[in-house]
Amino acid sequence: MTMKFAFAFFATIVGADAFSSNIKSSSRARNVGLREKIAEELDLPCEDECALKSFPNLPESVHPGVVTGKALADLLNHAKENGYAIPAVNCVSSSSINACLEAARKNDAPIIIQFSSGGSQFYAGKGLDNKNYAAAIAGAVSGAFHVRTLSEQYGVPVILHTDHCAKKLLPWVDGLLNASERYYEKHGEPLFSSHMIDLSEEPIEENIEICKEYLARFSKIGMLLEMELGITGGEEDGVNNEDVPLEDLYSKPEEIYQVYQELSPISDQFTVAAAFGNVHGVYSPGNVKLEPKILTRAQAFISEKLGDNAPADKKPVKFVFHGGSGSDVSDIQEAISYGVVKMNIDTDTQWSYWEGIKNFETKYHDYLQGQIGNPEGPDKPNKKYYDPRECLRAAEVNTVSRLDQCFADLKCQNILGLGEAKEASNVLQPRRGGLPV
Repeated sequence: MTMKFAFAFFATIVGADAFSSNIKSSSRARNVGLREKIAEELDLPCEDECALKSFPNLPESVHPGVVTGKALADLLNHAKENGYAIPAVNCVSSSSINACLEAARKNDAPIIIQFSSGGSQFYAGKGLDNKNYAAAIAGAVSGAFHVRTLSEQYGVPVILHTDHCAKKLLPWVDGLLNASERYYEKHGEPLFSSHMIDLSEEPIEENIEICKEYLARFSKIGMLLEMELGITGGEEDGVNNEDVPLEDLYSKPEEIYQVYQELSPISDQFTVAAAFGNVHGVYSPGNVKLEPKILTRAQAFISEKLGDNAPADKKPVKFVFHGGSGSDVSDIQEAISYGVVKMNIDTDTQWSYWEGIKNFETKYHDYLQGQIGNPEGPDKPNKKYYDPRECLRAAEVNTVSRLDQCFADLKCQNILGLGEAKEASNVLQPRRGGLPV
């Protein structure tokens, strides 16, 4: 099956020097100290990988936990230079976050954890009022602290990102940016690594002007901006673009270069999501014509414009693969060769999570029909079967297995240099009443 996915590219202009100069020029930066681990701040246990300052195979700036600023730029540069892409997984709960962190450590690799506005609201709880996006803001902030705390414990570098933010959702990102600025005042880095501003449905001039305003604010605290050009087809998180005109699914090199020219004088820490005839979700072959070679044509066009200032590899742009679930491996790895460093994953991990629960119910169906009574006897209790931790763990295990395939497809394995992860100890096993999931 061929995946008709939404391609987006994550264009980070080469080099991290501009980030450093922006931070040095910030009035806030002169009043903050060095980055401190969450574990140090809260006096949490921090041993083995958690205690590392850096990784054997990565630039020295990249550390366990959430990476921002120079560490983020160095990590993305390392991905492009070494021919791998980092999986970016949409999460809606602490359970799905934990599955991502477990998979990253298992594969000895970095990962991108991201929230949509709808996922953020769900994280806060659907019983919480979302007027002025209050629940979505609180949910994303809560998720951010969960990621920051546990990513250190798992000993992996994480890019903490938010996904598509249309014009009507800008108050959501505004709230998160306010939180990052407050966090920066105390910790010397933003709460989040980056945000995506998706104004692809607006006129390109308005799109660029608004993104320039956000980039100027982001650059003061070491955050990266992802913006989008062209319309991503399909449906995701309540946004339906299934009937957009075909020509709107393709971005032009001239448009990408226009963005480059307008944003780069502000900061080199921005990304661009360009449309390449792709849609979110998994579809039957023949629905959409994917043209990944647009990526390499855009690289060549911009490199020619840059002349002697173009990078040696002639890949001035870092691309992102949006909607990569179900894609052919050949398409994925061709895109990586053109400079893709990030691939979004949502549809496949949604299915893997549900499939884990479905398979658990099938396996233990006769033990899940009541609190008392099962094939072992009418008075036998079923508590250990309907304990929600059991089916949720089954979902996590199945998702970790699916993410193993993603890491392999993206050539994102054995990146950190830590070797095989140790098996977790002191966990509930069948001998102590747990189920073998």
